[in-house]
Amino acid sequence: MDNVRLLFGKPRTKDKDIFLAELRDIQKEYNCIIQALDADKVVSEKHAHFAAEKALRAFSENRNVARDVGLEILRYASGQKQIERALSMGISKATQRVALILVENGIKPDIANVFEADGRGPSWNPEIVMDTFDVQEEEIMTVGKERIPDLVLERVALVDAYR
Repeated sequence: MDNVRLLFGKPRTKDKDIFLAELRDIQKEYNCIIQALDADKVVSEKHAHFAAEKALRAFSENRNVARDVGLEILRYASGQKQIERALSMGISKATQRVALILVENGIKPDIANVFEADGRGPSWNPEIVMDTFDVQEEEIMTVGKERIPDLVLERVALVDAYR
């Protein structure tokens, strides 16, 4: 998907609510979608792109659960079918680093005033990911810790299977 970008970094403000309001303003100004995720829970760029792709397809086929595309992206990224549970994938006061999924409409939105990209890419935390995606020790013993990203992608893929 050429119109999807993924950025990692930190908000320029410490206040989560102000940051999210600033992102909403940018979305309106540039007619784009921006979804903020806790970067500790994003296992790869493929994870974020796959979630965005599935959410956009769900909207185009009128089988979306959320009314908002960003929230639908969050739902897929979390591997959850329920929106309430998917919110755990978003940012909170405890979030140290943010992953932004941007779905652009031909123009790159100017987010430099609200977000400082660090260029580091994914740097997920295995314990946090295992807890977020309910990865069991038995699964780790079977496939190994290095396959956690594959287990997460499997959960993203299966979101539609359990509707």
